[in-house]
Amino acid sequence: MNELESNLETSSNFISRFSYDLLIKWGVSQDQAALVNCLVLLAALIILIFVVLSIVRGILRLVINYISKAQKLKFLNYLRAHRFAHYLALIAPVSLVRAGIPIVFESFPAWIRPLSLLTDLYSVFMVVSIITSIIRALIDSLKDSNETFRYRPMESYIQVMNFVLFFFGAIFIYVRLTGESPLAFFGVLGATSAILLLIFQDTIKGFAASIQVTTNDMVRIGDWITIPKYNADGTVLEITLTTVKVQNFDKTITTVPTYSLISDSFNNWRGMQQSGGRRIKRSITVKQTSVRYLEEDELKTFKKIKGISSYIDKKQQEITEHNSKLGFDRDLRVNGRNLTNAGLFRKYIEWYLLTHPGINKDMSLMVRQLEPSNKGLPFEIYAFTNTVVWREYENIMSDIFDHLIAAVKYFDLQIFEDVAGSDADALKLQNPIWRDIIPSKEK
Repeated sequence: MNELESNLETSSNFISRFSYDLLIKWGVSQDQAALVNCLVLLAALIILIFVVLSIVRGILRLVINYISKAQKLKFLNYLRAHRFAHYLALIAPVSLVRAGIPIVFESFPAWIRPLSLLTDLYSVFMVVSIITSIIRALIDSLKDSNETFRYRPMESYIQVMNFVLFFFGAIFIYVRLTGESPLAFFGVLGATSAILLLIFQDTIKGFAASIQVTTNDMVRIGDWITIPKYNADGTVLEITLTTVKVQNFDKTITTVPTYSLISDSFNNWRGMQQSGGRRIKRSITVKQTSVRYLEEDELKTFKKIKGISSYIDKKQQEITEHNSKLGFDRDLRVNGRNLTNAGLFRKYIEWYLLTHPGINKDMSLMVRQLEPSNKGLPFEIYAFTNTVVWREYENIMSDIFDHLIAAVKYFDLQIFEDVAGSDADALKLQNPIWRDIIPSKEK
């Protein structure tokens, strides 16, 4: 390297001296000749760099396009998409710049070394960019050919590779600046490790988290996740070394630290989406005072309701045998077992769900009563639809509850609702006692 620089310096002295003497010959004063000479040579170098850059870039693009069309390699298409030819062309003029700096700044030697170091730094960035474009093209090619890689957080691995490449680049720059052995760099690094750990703690934690997330397959690109702590509820767009981007259903973007995926709790709805069914867990609340025993003559009417006639016959026989065996006095209906309108309604809901085309029959299906409260007696439906599409799911659930709410009156039950203003006025008209309890709207 020193021999090469010596040769370049010898040739640069000739070119610089020739242009300098030419300026003096043209009548430029000696005080200004050095500066003008430097500016002229710098402009010539810049033009030459752009010419070389354009030629190399054009040739590389033609070669990549030709090979891509001839061999039909998707990898080359991804290389082109990630600007491989652009970065490779940008590094092509580096040798030209290194050779030109001593020529251009021959009259200003103090600038030569700093500019040479800047060129080395530029070379490091370009080499990292070239390798990164190759890695990105390779990853995109793997995603296209293998579905396993399509939803993996590969961006975090690319960032780790960039970090490693820049680390070796930093060693190279350190050696060029100080002229010392690379081992000295590690000595300095060890002395400043505590400060580095403090500065890069988020990066280190994110790196550890991204490894756990990927290894345990906790989150993939495209998963629907919910993180209550950060009000994130939507689809994962990107997983990097330090952040996770979630597009909420209102189209806003929430950025969450990657480390939070292992330090805080979150819901991943991937299991629901893969199962093919989405859960319905909703209740119809009826007035408890509307629940009553059914008389024998009423059962004939209830048998006309599709889906529960056979259940009534079977249950009625079972109840009759039970009451006869124990000798209950049936003159009082509370003695022994009886059919109730609430029980028939619950059985009707179950039958309706089993026959509904939007319900998944292979997953859990249950109709149960929840604990009675001052809000009434809840009948909860626990079932799964046969689709996970949000719009279809809502339509199926609405269709079911539209029907069941309308069916309540056929079982002589009443839906519980809080008293509204119009209800209060109706109560006052029906019963004078309420006139003193409920204040009138009229002044």
